[in-house]
Amino acid sequence: MMVFDHELDASGLNCPLPLLRLKKALAAMQSGEVVRMLATDPAAYLDIGVYAEQTGHQILEHCEQEGTQTFFVRKK
Repeated sequence: MMVFDHELDASGLNCPLPLLRLKKALAAMQSGEVVRMLATDPAAYLDIGVYAEQTGHQILEHCEQEGTQTFFVRKK
């Protein structure tokens, strides 16, 4: 299991809310910290991937199990 500093549960939220919640969480974090985010929106992977590319944050791991996606994102 990956070590993380913060946890964000965006389960049940639809686009763009998971991404907006992630952006808010990252804004409150220090550089190098990791957030574990849960999301059930199928589009979350695309939204978060594009956002990470544009901002320089790093998706350390992404997996999906039984309709729930788990992301580990490190703040740049």
